[in-house]
Amino acid sequence: MDYYGMTCPFAEYIVRNVVGEALMKDPTLAGSLLRLHFHDCFVQGCDASVLLDSTDDNTAEKDALANKSLRGFEVIDRIKEALEAQCPGVVSCADVLALAARDAVFMARGPYYPVPLARRDGTRSVDSDTFLALPPPIKNVTLLIEIFKNVDLDVHDMFKARLQAETETLDGSLVKSLGSVCKGGDSGTAPFDRTSTRFDGLYYRELTSRRGLLSSDQTLFESPLTKEIVSMFAMNPDYFFYSFMQGMHKMGQINLKEGDEGEIRKACRVINS
Repeated sequence: MDYYGMTCPFAEYIVRNVVGEALMKDPTLAGSLLRLHFHDCFVQGCDASVLLDSTDDNTAEKDALANKSLRGFEVIDRIKEALEAQCPGVVSCADVLALAARDAVFMARGPYYPVPLARRDGTRSVDSDTFLALPPPIKNVTLLIEIFKNVDLDVHDMFKARLQAETETLDGSLVKSLGSVCKGGDSGTAPFDRTSTRFDGLYYRELTSRRGLLSSDQTLFESPLTKEIVSMFAMNPDYFFYSFMQGMHKMGQINLKEGDEGEIRKACRVINS
């Protein structure tokens, strides 16, 4: 796991330090960094393509509709700047993103898991690549499972598929509460669960009470294909943590660039000239 031990020995320390500083100022960034890693890996693989900016003749992934609410780009920028100052051209943005997500989860009281390194950065980022790759919020369980199977993940790995909401499967009191926040289709926000800055299993316990904010989430409990897994995660936090670590390891290996594929970007928002 100590891939940068000789070439950039303080790489993981630098990532951890910058992530820690960011979470001190805004604890909600923990979930944002995890989501950023997820949205990167599901489109073309874990190659930091989600970090690339759009250009005059190309709309990048980050500006696709499914990615409009992504946050944490500036945290990745600060990490990369610090790494380039210490060991230029060594640590890939894809590895930075994977490490930042892991450290953010741990700092939010989640599990600490090993992150295999040596990813390379992609040079392509196109908004249309997100259309079929990212799970929409209204997919039923069968279609969600199919999307995850496309990247060699199974039903146990479906820990993250959130974008928007519907209300037909929600608890009545939650619908009323959300109605006071989201009046007339405005842009008000609401937390996914009551411990939105802490990594825990409350999300799954909320699903068993029909308090899942998104239809793609609540359908995980409503469907017989996944109801048992949701119940197990709700009742056994240790099992949830173990399954999460297994899922993150698998997700972090999706379609990696190897050999001469890709590059090590000097800045995460642009490809090398």
